[in-house]
Amino acid sequence: MINTGDTAWVLISSALVMLMTPGLAFFYGGMVRRKNILGVLMQCFVILCALSVQWVLIGYSLAFHPGTGFWGGFGWFGLNGVGLEPYADYAATIPHQAFMIFQAMFAIITPALIIGAFAERMKFSAFLLFTLLWATFVYDPVCHWVWGIGGWLRNLGALDFAGGTVVHINAGLAALVTAIVIGKRRTFNHGAPVPHSMAFVVLGTALLWFGWFGFNAGSALAANGLAVNAFVVTNTAAASAGLSWAILDWLKHGKPTMFGTASGAVAGLVAITPAAGYVNVLSAVIIGLLVSVFCFFAVTVIKPKLGYDDALDAFGVHCVGGIWGALATGLFASKIVNPAGANGLFFGNPKQLIIQLAAVLVTLGYTFIGTLIIYKLVDFVLGIRVNEQEEFMGLDLTQHHETAYTVLE
Repeated sequence: MINTGDTAWVLISSALVMLMTPGLAFFYGGMVRRKNILGVLMQCFVILCALSVQWVLIGYSLAFHPGTGFWGGFGWFGLNGVGLEPYADYAATIPHQAFMIFQAMFAIITPALIIGAFAERMKFSAFLLFTLLWATFVYDPVCHWVWGIGGWLRNLGALDFAGGTVVHINAGLAALVTAIVIGKRRTFNHGAPVPHSMAFVVLGTALLWFGWFGFNAGSALAANGLAVNAFVVTNTAAASAGLSWAILDWLKHGKPTMFGTASGAVAGLVAITPAAGYVNVLSAVIIGLLVSVFCFFAVTVIKPKLGYDDALDAFGVHCVGGIWGALATGLFASKIVNPAGANGLFFGNPKQLIIQLAAVLVTLGYTFIGTLIIYKLVDFVLGIRVNEQEEFMGLDLTQHHETAYTVLE
């Protein structure tokens, strides 16, 4: 039977997750140069439009229709068979379409995360085609493997409560691939550009943190104690990680920075995502404190050493943070928190850590190959990168004939 409280919570959570994509637009938009902010905003908003349509036509069916193959198939094409009655295999107390639209918001924000890697360099037409192909041939299959009925990683016992593997590792590794193959920004060797608006970065961080409660607590798919646990540990991990990054900044640079604190909070949100429905609050503190250490090292040591231009650190925060979160789930998961889950290493089940590692490695391998093929295909058909003059002028003018700011003489 449909439970009105559960349904209301899932619909509210869907709206919260939807807000994360515009929030991401401001978070990323504040980091780029002012001549490119509108381009970032447009990329995020067109994903919201394009993926909403793709999801109801084929995406939801490919990801969630029961099946044991590469993906779920086309049995629910155009939401055929996805009605207003509950579908017990996914959620027994809410309408099937409520579950569908909640998952749509995950499918929307995941490719939006990749924008941070190639910011200020990609043609809009190529971006749109790349995003649609990536969502269809990378996101939807991985989503099916981990969350879909018959998905082989789900059957293996992999735990991913709200998208550490499906969303963050998936998008973060795709970000690294695109950053490497598209090449550095023309001015990269002169130092990374300073964020043009820290106010927008902070606004975006706040919107992401706010929306993340829907992302994680909404994944309980009911207004119950598990949702409360996910809500509490989400806030705790974000706070711990924000403090941890601020301290690392303080130790390295002599002063804590707003940018670092915001980056840490987002890293904490990323890391707790797969674990939110399986770990207790003390585990969340540890997960948050350590994720900033790992991501800080990736951003300040590995990235400069290897020399790739991941413009807004999508790989360093989302992939690295997602890997730690997935493995931490294998360490700290407890059936006391969620009897439907599993115990992790620290609760007597070392096998769970091995399963989590296998899911991470499979996702990394498939995403690397799939992203590279799609990138090369789009580059061959349309050409992906803007030319040098367009990059110098900025994407706002060259791709959209608009500017974000008007200066009155």
